[in-house]
Amino acid sequence: MKLKLIALVCTALAYSSYAQTVDTSMFNSMRWRMIGPHRGGRTVGAVGVPQQPNVFYIGVNNGGVWKTTDYGRTWFPIFDSQPTGSVGDVAVAPSNPNIVYVASGEGIQRPDLSVGDGIYKSADAGKTWINTGLKDGQQIGGLAIDATNENRVFAAVLGHPYGPNTERGVYRTTDGGQTWERVLYKDENTGAIQVAIDPKDPNIIYADLWAGRQGPWENGEWNGDESGLYKSTDGGNTWKQLIKGLPTTKMGLGRIGFCIAPTNTSRLYATVDAGEYGGIYRSDDAGETWRQMNKDERFWGRGDDFAEVKVDPENADIVYTADVVVWKSVDGAKTWKDFRGAPGGDDYHRIWINPTNSDIMLIAADQGAIITVNGGQTFSSWYNQPTAQFYHVSTDNAFPYNVYGGQQESGSVGIASRGNDGQITFREWHPVGGEEYGYVAADPKNPDIIYAGKISKYDKRTGQVQNISPEAVRSGKYRFIRTAPVLFSPVDSATLYFAGNVIFKTKNGGNTWQTISPDLTREAWDIPASVGIYTNDAMKKMPRRGVVYTVAPSFKDINTIWAGTDDGYIQVTHNGGKTWANVTPPLVTSWSKVSMIEASHTDINTAYAAVNRIRCDDMHAHIYKTTNGGKSWKEITTGLPDDPINTVREDHIRKGLLFAGSERAVYFSLDDGEHWQSLRLNMPATSIRDLVIKDDDIVVGTHGRSFWILDNISPLRQLSTGGLKPPVVLYKPQTAVRVRWNMNTDTPLPQEEPAGENPPDGAIIDYYLKDNASSEVVLEIKDAKGNLVRRFSSSDKPYIIPPVNIPIYWIRPQQVLSAKQGAHRFIWDMRYAPLDLPATYPMGAIYQNTAPAKTSPWIMPGTYNVTLIADGKTFTKQFAVVMDPRVHITYKALQQQHDLALICYQGRIKTMKMKEAILAAKDKIAKQPADANAEATNMRTLDAQLATVEKLNGAFAGLHDILEDADMQTTTQTILAVEVSQKQLQDAEKKWEALKIK
Repeated sequence: MKLKLIALVCTALAYSSYAQTVDTSMFNSMRWRMIGPHRGGRTVGAVGVPQQPNVFYIGVNNGGVWKTTDYGRTWFPIFDSQPTGSVGDVAVAPSNPNIVYVASGEGIQRPDLSVGDGIYKSADAGKTWINTGLKDGQQIGGLAIDATNENRVFAAVLGHPYGPNTERGVYRTTDGGQTWERVLYKDENTGAIQVAIDPKDPNIIYADLWAGRQGPWENGEWNGDESGLYKSTDGGNTWKQLIKGLPTTKMGLGRIGFCIAPTNTSRLYATVDAGEYGGIYRSDDAGETWRQMNKDERFWGRGDDFAEVKVDPENADIVYTADVVVWKSVDGAKTWKDFRGAPGGDDYHRIWINPTNSDIMLIAADQGAIITVNGGQTFSSWYNQPTAQFYHVSTDNAFPYNVYGGQQESGSVGIASRGNDGQITFREWHPVGGEEYGYVAADPKNPDIIYAGKISKYDKRTGQVQNISPEAVRSGKYRFIRTAPVLFSPVDSATLYFAGNVIFKTKNGGNTWQTISPDLTREAWDIPASVGIYTNDAMKKMPRRGVVYTVAPSFKDINTIWAGTDDGYIQVTHNGGKTWANVTPPLVTSWSKVSMIEASHTDINTAYAAVNRIRCDDMHAHIYKTTNGGKSWKEITTGLPDDPINTVREDHIRKGLLFAGSERAVYFSLDDGEHWQSLRLNMPATSIRDLVIKDDDIVVGTHGRSFWILDNISPLRQLSTGGLKPPVVLYKPQTAVRVRWNMNTDTPLPQEEPAGENPPDGAIIDYYLKDNASSEVVLEIKDAKGNLVRRFSSSDKPYIIPPVNIPIYWIRPQQVLSAKQGAHRFIWDMRYAPLDLPATYPMGAIYQNTAPAKTSPWIMPGTYNVTLIADGKTFTKQFAVVMDPRVHITYKALQQQHDLALICYQGRIKTMKMKEAILAAKDKIAKQPADANAEATNMRTLDAQLATVEKLNGAFAGLHDILEDADMQTTTQTILAVEVSQKQLQDAEKKWEALKIK
């Protein structure tokens, strides 16, 4: 009996857990779309293929791996199906260009980095991938493949950036990644950052060990005692440190970057980060001795970011170094001249030179990758890579709404969520006056006014930018890091908040500011265990370093504001900032970054906090919820993988629907955070730094893949949390907006020109079938009076693209109502049924089974009912169609336009039927013996009638196009032309009837 009771309890618990999540087949018809911008982001992996000089690969920090086959004119992602997008290096086997290795993890030491999960391999030039191991390495910054043996590879594993771990050092595989052997190791605090094989002797290996550690506070970093350059002459079995002429760690040695001259492998160059002893060094005896060639910090500085030096493959005296600028020396590193800088990117990380043609170079920077084929005279564009890194995202109240954020190293971005010309191009995005990090906030009442950074006010209309920061900020009185909260109150649209280590408020657009909090950060703290050997007593006595990282004004009460700091505090005020209460959960310890707080949309005492502890070497997910104003908190992470959480948001429509963004994906919960499941869908793995819910859409700011939008989350708002899947579901459609876009003017942009994707053109209708339908599935749309407007069936023929050179935008989406199991998203274009052009009509044979976009009129805005008929069951939902809010036309004028377009549409149908009848009559006369004169007379009569009908059809088509071009008051001449054509049709119909009677 006791065992039965236990079994029943376990079953109930299992069912309860399942009941709070839903099968992905119920919502996986939704898909994310990338809107851009197509402006490259921080890229540290770069390699070309000597045998295929047009082919290159790049590895983007949180952007995955990209490939070009046309010298950088276009780039396409090849790593999107993998579980990580953080990449530190890419290598192609010199003996087999199909073998590609990818080292995941950024492989650099800097704030706001992301980590990976091992080394990936492709045997088919990037089409498919396998993970070969070293998953706990987190940061793998360098790869080297034996030029004669594609299965022999060395990897430089840097290890955890924020704590000690043993999977560090140099690893070797001799079986193509099936197994890895650690061949150079010092301790759990020292990793490897670069490894290289002598191009003339594969037994000679060089590697740089770097004992670098990032701290839990912004810009906290240390270098240990075991950094140094090593050499092996027996294939990696034993190693010797190269020390003669190089600085020691006691002299401040940190990272070393190095290269081997292909034409003289005894010549090595190195960039050495060592404070006053740093510089460009050279060895002429295979590393045995070194001498400093140049100590100018412009060529080697900031070793945590830069350590790239490359020799020309044909001349050992020509050498390049990458830093804020790419520099070139032609005298063996004695003197240097700038080679590539801004504009065109800055902060350069990687250089690859084609070994058979040194005029071909690939350079990777914080602005993406650029290629030269003429030795640096010109370069390809970095405006074709949607790999921007954002810290936050926001939207405005315009239509279409705009998406905003600060792009790492590139400035601010404002980009439209929909383009007026069918796609989102460079025409739709522009800087908005903010700096390269952090928040952007558009005025809720005036989307032309935008606030950003620390802190500026930008006017879209004039392009002017004004510094409106409080005087105390400019004086240096307060602390700030790269991203400072800037946001409006959801209760009072005139109230703007801005934060450093205190919170400021303005109600007059920054003309004056009020300080509404004391310093909300920790006055004293514990040093996290992850700091390890670098811990010292002075750290507890250092000046306060924390800042307010997130501000969350209440959606219900203007006086309630939540604040979270990057040193691990959560505080709240209920009186507009006069007093603050520290309500930090006990588990949120020192230097746990409270990356996002979301105040509840319905309850003043409920809030959610995303806490990212990656800087404490903690890769677990942490989200906390309070329902009593912070008196107690509950961690809500069931269903989330070990993946740090950056943001959490609450839906404003469905209570209990939450969304979270991690370092790799978006997740959602239907039960207020008790259970979570993935919403990654078609999105590549990338760091989701922030997300917002804009009306019915989720808008995401990624740190490596620009902006993405999940259109219309209505199905998620209607999902049942019951454990059983219903046989058929028709979700209530969102309100559909009737939007036109420019189809008529200008030559389209070249298809190679990068562009973001527009939202679906039409009303989105979502439905679900538990099983394959046993019979025809039908979708009917009726107006408020019950008139059938449109009918779709799973038996419809699919549209095809005609084999002629006509604009692609004439063709509607190739979509047929599906009768298969699963979730389906169907788009109704909000028009009447397209004309079924007969084969005998000019170009009719070409248009068979196609749907030219302008052959049918728009429906009127109003209320509509959609009915789904499947497996004998009928489901009906009501929804609204509204006009584009930018359109200013009276309902009466719009109705007139609609009615005239309908006359033209019906006129075309009548003329086409009449033409078919006339052609049939001519065919009949031709086949029957008759008096020759009578036959000729009848034929002439029918030909005249046919000419009239064809002319009328053309007239109706032209007038229909005019009426459908724009939502504007119909011109008098168009109205008169329709009336004339309608009268001519009536006369033609009478003549045809008379001919038929005879």
